[in-house]
Amino acid sequence: MSRSAVASPQATAPLPYPVLYRSPRFVVIDKPPGLPVHPGPRSPRSVEDIFPAISRRKDGPWLAHRLDADTSGCLLIALRKQGLLEAQACFQSGHVRKTYWAVVAGRPQNAAGEIDTPLTRQDTPRGWRMVASPSGQKARTRWRVLASHETQSWLELELLTGRTHQARVHCALLGCPILGDPIYGEAGPLLHLMSRRLELQAGEEVIRAEAAPAPHMTKTLSYLGWREA
Repeated sequence: MSRSAVASPQATAPLPYPVLYRSPRFVVIDKPPGLPVHPGPRSPRSVEDIFPAISRRKDGPWLAHRLDADTSGCLLIALRKQGLLEAQACFQSGHVRKTYWAVVAGRPQNAAGEIDTPLTRQDTPRGWRMVASPSGQKARTRWRVLASHETQSWLELELLTGRTHQARVHCALLGCPILGDPIYGEAGPLLHLMSRRLELQAGEEVIRAEAAPAPHMTKTLSYLGWREA
């Protein structure tokens, strides 16, 4: 029999980011845009900075998966090693439902569809990027148009695989690059891509989380008909 938990003010530790889900084994936070999950030479701040506030156990926490620094939304953190292994198995086997929202330039020719285009990393003098390649790793994205207005569209993306930059490359291949994407579209202040929902079953625990759009996406989505509940 499965069990699930939801975050509540009484159940959450004081963290700088919204807690979307919390249990003894997992936490899902709403990662803000611009924050990397790991520290690096260009970004000393990262999600890992909050780990001591989440748990002081020696066997955790760990990131169960990753989001690009510029992508906001649902990020799963495991508090126990066994939970980490169970969650990683779900991601590796594709038994995770990952729903993203993106605001893109233009409008797809159809109302919905699926992109099945393998991706591989390409290094260039200006930096690396992901490109379509028959010999690349399998990458599948199911998409549908939620709304369109003039030169922009609001897409719901279901990532059926988890390749680096998958949503960004596949939207560009659709002819509709994500707003603010400096690699696969036109550079802008902020990338309009978020992990909207995350659903998986790790062992007997059912994890469901939903994030609200970041402020920059809230403003853009409002022009496309989105209203905060």
